[in-house]
Amino acid sequence: MSDLLERLRGRGWRLTAQRRVVAEVLDGDHTHLTADEVHARAARRLPEISRATVYNTLRELVALSEVAEVATDGRAKRYDPNAHRPHQHLVCSGCGTIRDVHPARDPLADLPPAERYGFAVAVAEVTYRGLCPDCARPRRTGTGPGGAPRA
Repeated sequence: MSDLLERLRGRGWRLTAQRRVVAEVLDGDHTHLTADEVHARAARRLPEISRATVYNTLRELVALSEVAEVATDGRAKRYDPNAHRPHQHLVCSGCGTIRDVHPARDPLADLPPAERYGFAVAVAEVTYRGLCPDCARPRRTGTGPGGAPRA
């Protein structure tokens, strides 16, 4: 059973077939899917699942703090099931791919006391930005990201 499903069961969250398939789709270390991607993958497993059910389930999972909503650069929100493991994000400026990273240092340690202005800082969110290997690869003329032909 997946980590997310185990946590939801432990909370006594009613696992309908629709909720279960959404949780199964989200499970994974580097899963950062949009709601539409969750719906498309869930529909492959359970064709009758509606977009509204997926959106409502995602909203509930975020409210329960079981899934984190990640928004970057005005792109569609993505959903991160690793809400219980401290981590940062690595975001591709080209295609928007998001990966979890676990730096050795605590980002709070990098903020000197003089720069805290008396705040009792509890959380630091760091986002690393750059180009993924596909977007950084030299492109042939007339191709898009990853060398795919441009439309």
